[in-house]
Amino acid sequence: MSRRPPATVAVTVDLVVLTIRDGGLRVLLIERGNEPFRGEPALPGGFLRPEEDLDAAAARELEEETGLRGLHLEQIGAYGAPDRDPRQRIVTVAYLAIMPDLPEPLAGSDASGAAWTPAAEALDGRIRLAFDHADILADAVELARTKLEQTTLATVFCPAEFTIAELRGVYETVWNTDRIDPRNFHRKVLGAEGFVEATGERRALETGRPASLYRRAGEVRGLYPPMLRP
Repeated sequence: MSRRPPATVAVTVDLVVLTIRDGGLRVLLIERGNEPFRGEPALPGGFLRPEEDLDAAAARELEEETGLRGLHLEQIGAYGAPDRDPRQRIVTVAYLAIMPDLPEPLAGSDASGAAWTPAAEALDGRIRLAFDHADILADAVELARTKLEQTTLATVFCPAEFTIAELRGVYETVWNTDRIDPRNFHRKVLGAEGFVEATGERRALETGRPASLYRRAGEVRGLYPPMLRP
């Protein structure tokens, strides 16, 4: 029996960068400057170079296509459907990055545009993404939502100092809900070890008493008990 020659498979990286802007969850999308799907929105990404590992390729593509650098990137998973890319058989490894107050992206490399886009519009199909990027985005958002339940990741969306109400706003935005009880949330956050720590400062509010300020209590860690979605 003759053996088939091994298939030639290329490898790419794609990036889901999430932030909260103007009170909503935003994802970084580029406008593709090349075929296939020229002119259509897509996640930033590109081909793995022979000398690179995956993490280095993800960081390079992010900077080349958007001008952003220094973000913590976490692998979401690999996507390898045979027909996911019309050019050839391509397997992509997707990454997730979450940061607060990210600047406006600058398009470069093979991207003709880059912008923060409401994630909901890409998730529900109002914005149609190239390739299988809608599936990757959906997996990334679900990963972020799950991590908010199980870890202290929500603090990564916050600035250096924040109020408990602002932290609750992160959960409401990422989970797409307004059903979080403020008092229960406040109690759970302050009762969870290694979640937040008080700065000793307060911030004046438009109404009511000044609000206490908090900061992240170290690196992202497991949250016990978990902060379950309503």
